[in-house]
Amino acid sequence: NRGRRSIALDLKQSEDVEIALQLASRADALIEGFRPGVMERLGLGPEVCFERNPALVYGRMTGWGQDGPLAHAAGHDINYIALIGALHAIGSVGQGPVPPLNLVGDFGGGALYLAFGLMCGLHEARVSGQGQVVDVAMTDGAAHLMAMMYSLKHSAMWSDHRGTNMLDGGAHFYGTFECADGEWVAIGSIEPQFYALLLEKTGASDALFQEQMDRTHWPDLKARLGEIFRSRTRDEWCAIMEGSDVCFAPVLAMSEAPDHPHNRARETFIERDGVVQPAPAPRFSRTRAELSHGPPSPGQHRAEILKDWGIN
Repeated sequence: NRGRRSIALDLKQSEDVEIALQLASRADALIEGFRPGVMERLGLGPEVCFERNPALVYGRMTGWGQDGPLAHAAGHDINYIALIGALHAIGSVGQGPVPPLNLVGDFGGGALYLAFGLMCGLHEARVSGQGQVVDVAMTDGAAHLMAMMYSLKHSAMWSDHRGTNMLDGGAHFYGTFECADGEWVAIGSIEPQFYALLLEKTGASDALFQEQMDRTHWPDLKARLGEIFRSRTRDEWCAIMEGSDVCFAPVLAMSEAPDHPHNRARETFIERDGVVQPAPAPRFSRTRAELSHGPPSPGQHRAEILKDWGIN
């Protein structure tokens, strides 16, 4: 909530429900994240809001969606990505699925699809003058993020066996490798010219490495490449590969990432109130995003907001 103002309303009180409706009547968009039916029971459902503001874009964020057998069940990111096939696909050979933090469901399939859906709805409303509901289910968004993998599976280019595919760590030229100091590096040398440079800089001269796309050799070649990477420290590999076309990066911890020269040069991370945090993204050439203040306390700007919005 950094950079935002906050108004707190008790939606069990009719006076505050009326304030919420007045805010909605003046707003371009509304976002709610309750289970299906809660906003209707509070007297703030889409139909009521559209009566006050026909052009309102009404964003609804849930894990399972507004309908379906699981619509009213509790859940978290791990459950949503499990249901659509994403979680099953992430992990190593012989091991169970690995949760990719809560990036795929909550933020990728949820928040970003909500933001994009609202922008599309607002754009359409400027033409039609009519608002609409944007039903954002994390399952839908996460499934859509998996579209390429489902296409590859349909083309017999993706296996349900974890850790055996090109982009899940199965290929020796796309994955992470431990170094002599226990740190790790990430390699993504898919294209032939990048792969050739990988072989050159690692000194991998065995003729078998020339069979890049022969999947039967991947486990053996991955083990051989692993031995090579364990011969030097992460910093030594950075000196050899970083900035080249190998498609290389050191695997940095969150405590390290803000201090990397590239991140410092682009000011990818900023410090605010003593907290190191990601800077606003993406970047706009004319209207630069600035962080005006940190997260507000709940209700901090109630009087200010009501005055600015002309609500008594």
